[in-house]
Amino acid sequence: MTTPGRTRVAIVFGGRSPEHGISCVSAGSVLGALDPDEFEIVPVGITRQGQWVLASGDPAQLAIADRKLPEVTAGSGAELVLRADPTAGGLMVLDPAQGPRALADVDVVFPVLHGAYGEDGTIQGMLEMADIPYVGANVFASAAAMDKEFTKKLCAAEGIPVGPYVVLRTGMTLTEEDKERLGLPVFVKPSRAGSSFGITKIDDWSQLDAAVATAREIDTKVLVEGAIVGREIECGVLEGEAGGAPEASVLAEVRMVGDRDWYDFEAKYLYADEVTECDVPAGLPEAVTRRVQEYATRAFTALDCSGLARVDFFVTPDLDVYLNEINTMPGFTPTSMFPRMWAASGLEYPKLVNRLIRTALRRAGR
Repeated sequence: MTTPGRTRVAIVFGGRSPEHGISCVSAGSVLGALDPDEFEIVPVGITRQGQWVLASGDPAQLAIADRKLPEVTAGSGAELVLRADPTAGGLMVLDPAQGPRALADVDVVFPVLHGAYGEDGTIQGMLEMADIPYVGANVFASAAAMDKEFTKKLCAAEGIPVGPYVVLRTGMTLTEEDKERLGLPVFVKPSRAGSSFGITKIDDWSQLDAAVATAREIDTKVLVEGAIVGREIECGVLEGEAGGAPEASVLAEVRMVGDRDWYDFEAKYLYADEVTECDVPAGLPEAVTRRVQEYATRAFTALDCSGLARVDFFVTPDLDVYLNEINTMPGFTPTSMFPRMWAASGLEYPKLVNRLIRTALRRAGR
């Protein structure tokens, strides 16, 4: 039963994508930031197979331990189902002994899900059908931002620079003209994935077929991107309060140290304290900072985003700026750049999470 005066929030995490473990870590951080006097939490875990369970909600169980990522497993809690019928009461507990029973209605869902079946518009569509407010981008924006091809096309149409790339659909390969235009090295990546899963950097065209095969283990559509020599710069964007213009955070720069030459999955999450250094705010000239922030908010608008996004760029030695990608549900782990950028902008983690929930409720007229 919902406690009077508190907002009932379902935190949904895990999921079927390769980013399952990172979603769990992000959710643990969000759970730990919510004020129990203000929010009543319903922790909803999704297993790798897609089963929904009522999880424990203990942030300690959702932390990285000994460089191993947490996981939602079947049997770890009562089985749940979300009914898409808006008249049916939302979340239902499937109790073998007592039969299905409804949980009290949730006021808002925070889908802390990364990658397919979570950040790509699928769960957003389900929540729309169930008439449940949710944090983050709508169906279209989630799908468009998840697909790197359409992110680039929509942003380029708004005059935001993007680097050279080629899209390989099923049965396609690079032409000699493509290779000449892209040059080497290139990055071969799934069009619809995140956290650097399935990405290969290649320095010789003889490596292309193997790299494409790796990417296609995740997505049949593959991007081959010409490498841009430059600094990796990130910018957080929030939907404006009371429906105002989107707001940009201070910028962050991620720098690799040691023998790693690009920001792969292990560098992001498992060995971040050893192989990366971050500057928040990034040490860029003021004019370049303003340009990146402007491009970030324009990209947010171009894709019709709402709630939040992290927009990633490259800044070349000549101070040219190129869009890399947009994440509509960026990482919320302790090392994630999105909350760190907003903390440096004056919005600490608990206030950031609170704002995202209140924005979702306001947008839904609740």
